[in-house]
Amino acid sequence: MTLAEAEPTTQTLTLTEELLLMLLNEESGYFHQVPGWDLNCTVVGAVLAELSLASRIDTDVESLILLDSTETGDPILDPILKDIAAESEQRNAQYWIERLAPRAESIIDLTLERLVDLKILEHHDGEFWTLSRTARHADVFGGSEDGTAAEFVRTRISKVIFDNVIPDPRDVIIIALVNAVDVLRFMFQLDDETEERIELICRLDLIARAIVDAVGQTVAGPLLRRPALTRQIPRVPMHKLIRNRNARKGNLPALFADLAKEYGPVFELRPPFVEPMIFLAGPETNRWAHRQGRMHLRARDYLNDFEKIYGASGILPALDGADHFRFRKALQPGYSRARLEGQLDSLYRDTRGHMATWNVGESYPGSEFCRALINAELSPLMISVESQDLMGDLIKFKERALMTHLVKVLPKFLLSTPGMKRHAAAIDTLLERVETVHTPAQRAGCPRDLADDLLSLHASDPQFLPGSNLRFALSAPLIASVYLGDGLAFALYNMATHPDLYERIRQEADALFENGDPEGRDISTDVIDTTHRLIMESMRMYPIVPVSIRNVMNACVVEGYNISEGTRINIAQSASHYMEDIFPDPFTFDIDRYLPPRDEHRHPGYAPYGLGTHTCLGSRWMELQLSINLLMLAHYFTIEATPSEGQAPINPFPSLSLGGKAKFHITEQRREIPA
Repeated sequence: MTLAEAEPTTQTLTLTEELLLMLLNEESGYFHQVPGWDLNCTVVGAVLAELSLASRIDTDVESLILLDSTETGDPILDPILKDIAAESEQRNAQYWIERLAPRAESIIDLTLERLVDLKILEHHDGEFWTLSRTARHADVFGGSEDGTAAEFVRTRISKVIFDNVIPDPRDVIIIALVNAVDVLRFMFQLDDETEERIELICRLDLIARAIVDAVGQTVAGPLLRRPALTRQIPRVPMHKLIRNRNARKGNLPALFADLAKEYGPVFELRPPFVEPMIFLAGPETNRWAHRQGRMHLRARDYLNDFEKIYGASGILPALDGADHFRFRKALQPGYSRARLEGQLDSLYRDTRGHMATWNVGESYPGSEFCRALINAELSPLMISVESQDLMGDLIKFKERALMTHLVKVLPKFLLSTPGMKRHAAAIDTLLERVETVHTPAQRAGCPRDLADDLLSLHASDPQFLPGSNLRFALSAPLIASVYLGDGLAFALYNMATHPDLYERIRQEADALFENGDPEGRDISTDVIDTTHRLIMESMRMYPIVPVSIRNVMNACVVEGYNISEGTRINIAQSASHYMEDIFPDPFTFDIDRYLPPRDEHRHPGYAPYGLGTHTCLGSRWMELQLSINLLMLAHYFTIEATPSEGQAPINPFPSLSLGGKAKFHITEQRREIPA
């Protein structure tokens, strides 16, 4: 029985859905090696083929003919059908494929959303997808065999190719489209005889032949073309940088927003004593980096020197492609909100234990105050050891390493001073502590932590995660203490300097903790609405990592500018946080931005956790831990921040942190802290 003959009660996947399922490569979490333009043309070809099978259009070698302009009810098909109907001249399939190719991204988005809704695909942070193991093709096709819907599609296609099964017209189209972008050879082992059969299958259907010929002619062009007219990337004069008020304040996101407003979304800086720096800034470059970056950019090159400091090679931030996705999947449980929710008792205990050391009437340096609190919580949760005594050394070494080998504003020899060597020794001390407590006997009955995940991965595949990388991997959670602590410092500063919001957060906290410690399911965004939105606005105004550095591995055109292979670029993803067309009055702290109908965060311009495949793996853990900390601070203390006027002081390097002049003063302890 063909798909067209299936029972009316079953759900038939569209050609676009089947195409994406065929192209999905679970090893990389994205699609098989199909460049963006080729993928776009193929997706549009699938849509035109679907319209043809629905008797809305017909096509031959010379023309595409409208048969019926009646809407299909499909939100993907109908806008394209409307465009075809509105065209006064009769065009061929290649014309429509090239014209509609820019729409392919939205078509892919809608298709992936539907496959997720059908529980055929699972979506992962960083724009990765995998097949859902709970979805059976029976749910989609009304069958009874086990296996995912995607496996059913591939099995059906495999039978046509290898078992001489007479193909359904839809199968012919799918095979032809996938073959047009040369992906079948990555899915199946093909010999000469099989390739001849594939070519024969591709010519069986006139519709498939016309559309696939058009796709084949269209996808070849951009691979051979170079931009005929390219704009020169504008260069920002140094005096513009020096005189910029946001540069003087250390507000890098606002600085890059100013430069993008004057010079456009792609511009070049030439600071003294360093290589020229190309920046991408704005919502459109964010969108490009998020969706197309994996095809053109890689992180490995600029991190080579940094990872060598730790004796490592192939750490997670420096990996790209399938290796990066595999590592993310392996570590995802360790950075998940679910892992933190399962250990909230420990979080509450360690938070209160650290808070008990504070004294009413005393003032504390803002950044160090919050970093120490977060480390007191995070170190036991992630690596099951105490590290407060090592924290200062680890931070000093890490920040110097970033300044010398990543940001490169200091000479490298400054990492080799006697003082820095003493700070570096803290890494080995930390490693010894972790190894001591992570033996089978010591870990029996203990909740799993990130160190368990890393050590298990090393034991199961020492080539993928060698022992030489553990030095960095096991100290990374304490590096996370810095970023998370700085995020908390900005959030606390904003709470303390907005008394009305402080009182609303206090009310949320008192209600949550009134009858004991809340469980994870109790801490929903509805219950902590003000707390949640304050953190979102704090992350907008003060994103901890405002710029991502990448190297161009495949030449690309971004917003009309040709960027050649080997170029190092700086993606200022947070520049759009200060662009008035996205966030009106951007220097005003306004948590109502995130309420409907404004919903200003639902835009590629909001990117506090990075973009694309390197989006922060622990963002949901971070949101929960920040929320709990802010709530507990409001529940137990009244805290004032200085300076209290204007925006928070900023230290911009090596990442954004609360400036050294900021202090927190504990004016009141509202209730006793349980032992």
